[in-house]
Amino acid sequence: MANVVRDPREHPEAILPDLSKPDPLVKFGKNDIALVYGSIWKQRYFTKIGDDYFPEPAQWDITNHVWRPYFVANGTDWWATLYPPDNMKRPTGATCDGCHSVNYNIQDKSVTEWNVGCERCHGPGSEHVAHPTRANILNPARMDYVHANDTCIQCHSQGRPVQNPIAGKYYDWPVGFSAGSNLQDFWTLEEHTLGETTFTHFADGTAHKNRMQGNDFVQSVMYRRGVTCFSCHDVHGTANNAQLRAPISENQLCLTCHGPGLPNGPRTATLEEHTHHRAGTPGSQCVSCHMPKIETTLLDVKVRAHTFGFITPVMTDKYKIPNACTTCHTDKTTAWATDALRHWPERSPWRIEQ
Repeated sequence: MANVVRDPREHPEAILPDLSKPDPLVKFGKNDIALVYGSIWKQRYFTKIGDDYFPEPAQWDITNHVWRPYFVANGTDWWATLYPPDNMKRPTGATCDGCHSVNYNIQDKSVTEWNVGCERCHGPGSEHVAHPTRANILNPARMDYVHANDTCIQCHSQGRPVQNPIAGKYYDWPVGFSAGSNLQDFWTLEEHTLGETTFTHFADGTAHKNRMQGNDFVQSVMYRRGVTCFSCHDVHGTANNAQLRAPISENQLCLTCHGPGLPNGPRTATLEEHTHHRAGTPGSQCVSCHMPKIETTLLDVKVRAHTFGFITPVMTDKYKIPNACTTCHTDKTTAWATDALRHWPERSPWRIEQ
């Protein structure tokens, strides 16, 4: 089970920063915190008023170990103008809690449990616990690739409910969806017009904010070939970053399906001939070029794209989309990067110019 949401009264260690140190952004104390969200990129704090939870106006930047303001301003999410510009008037039941709990009930605001528990992905489990068989539990691994991936995309995507508002409230999660259902009956992915840069997308359709792995992935060749999120991730937990099934430091995960001479490519005799970087260097990692860290989770903290496409320097020139070459080689220009690619003999000149 994920530990995204924790009650600090049960898990006081969940609060990462030292709240005894004064900071002008922090106007709350431990006793005000009913729930803690997040433990990897950022941590947010929620206070309970009545039967609703509300976000405190400061969040902890885990990467940089500093406090940052937290307020969803107009233009930074579709629902911002539909709620008063005050965190204490924006209950999280409509915007957050449906994805950070099991069976959030919009009528009475109850949950089966906080966090992404077993039933979030496997459906009702009491019968399975009493009499464990394959027949009385849902397993995304036995679903077709669309429904399997929808198990993850339900929350790892930017979108809107098909029907909105619901009972007068605007929800930012697929109300009514459960594992195995048709997500398209409950949820629409955020629309994008090719060539336009918005708060959700770069001009080519690549996401530029976090929580859009699903928006990215459904565009990818891998999705169209039936690859699933859990082909690479094991949500039950691993010792690897991002719960990956294998490390990526030496391309171990990618090379389970890809490799020189394999049908999935790369189409070179060695990996070095494909990457044009020495083995063991950052440029030799598959994710450096095919999953660049260009999507914002908090100011300068970025997460990896999931289209798996290579964004050329020409795309940067045309559409201002960050590319892997000059994101790493920060002292170089896009012209330098484009010229270098033209001298890579196995690269199609037509694709370099796209």
